[in-house]
Amino acid sequence: MAKIALITGASRGIGKAVALRLAQDGFDVAVNYAANAQAAEEVAAQIRLIGRQAVALPADVSNPAQVAELFANAERALGRIDVLVNNAGIMKLQMLAETDDASFDDIVAVNLKGTFNTLRLAATDLNDAGRIVNFSTSAIGLALPGYAIYNAAKAGVEALSRTFANELRGRNITVNCVAPGPTDTELFFHGKTAEQVERLRKLPPLERLATPDDIAAVVAFLAGPDGGWINGQVLRANGGLN
Repeated sequence: MAKIALITGASRGIGKAVALRLAQDGFDVAVNYAANAQAAEEVAAQIRLIGRQAVALPADVSNPAQVAELFANAERALGRIDVLVNNAGIMKLQMLAETDDASFDDIVAVNLKGTFNTLRLAATDLNDAGRIVNFSTSAIGLALPGYAIYNAAKAGVEALSRTFANELRGRNITVNCVAPGPTDTELFFHGKTAEQVERLRKLPPLERLATPDDIAAVVAFLAGPDGGWINGQVLRANGGLN
């Protein structure tokens, strides 16, 4: 019987790449999306062409009631979840002193509370021997101006992950973070000048942006049989970026 993966924010970018990679690895996939139903349905259709089951499910991860419905609908359509990937996120870059309350609340609600909302349900709704992969960011280590609130939310995700790994003792569930560096996605390019993009591209010693498939491969490792002894860790998938 196939294992079931639920991936938040899977209609595009890294989430889409993760959904397709896990399908190739034999998972049936619940493709969560917040707004773009057509894109999510296209991802689900691609997964079915691979030969796996897939369903596109809407939910705003910052809304606890919608997350509860997401889990229920995923289990109803595919079965009890084995792998949870918390990919959904937003990036609003502003200097701390210029960040208004609404922007702060939005960033924390999606990037931090959204992960909390799914983890809280995973504590009871995830199969034993399951895997949880949360998303942080290698931008935390760079501490670049404009990233303060985004980085703070992602640092919170890392703290949740390490502690939750301990709280799940006895169930053989691993909880880890993937922290990508600059990655070739729409989210990364939004609001950046060509000069900013080029500077970030050259930061890693490998001197390129990651592809979504690069990051999906790391998630697949953590979700697969070879990642079973990795727990409570943050994997900085960034091409050597310090």
